[in-house]
Amino acid sequence: MYGRRSRVRAGGRYPVGMPIYEYESVEDGEVIEVLRPMRDADLPVEDPSGKGRTFRRRLSVFGVNGGAVSSSAGSGGGHVHSAGCGCGKPMGSCGLG
Repeated sequence: MYGRRSRVRAGGRYPVGMPIYEYESVEDGEVIEVLRPMRDADLPVEDPSGKGRTFRRRLSVFGVNGGAVSSSAGSGGGHVHSAGCGCGKPMGSCGLG
């Protein structure tokens, strides 16, 4: 079960090209997103609520809404990208997308 989501940032600005990592609270499952350099991805995360909870980095997944078709001349066909939900299920099957 996932709790509410919140986003925090490392430092005072949003640097261009910096990845967003997801961390999940070991105690209650709250998921937070932290914008930080790749070199800091596995460093401890301070609890944004000040409750002293421990956060572990988790694998983030994302989905792309819609589809795209591309073809090149002379190839005899194209490559099709199909749409899916961020949960990994077909679009619309989980009630989220």
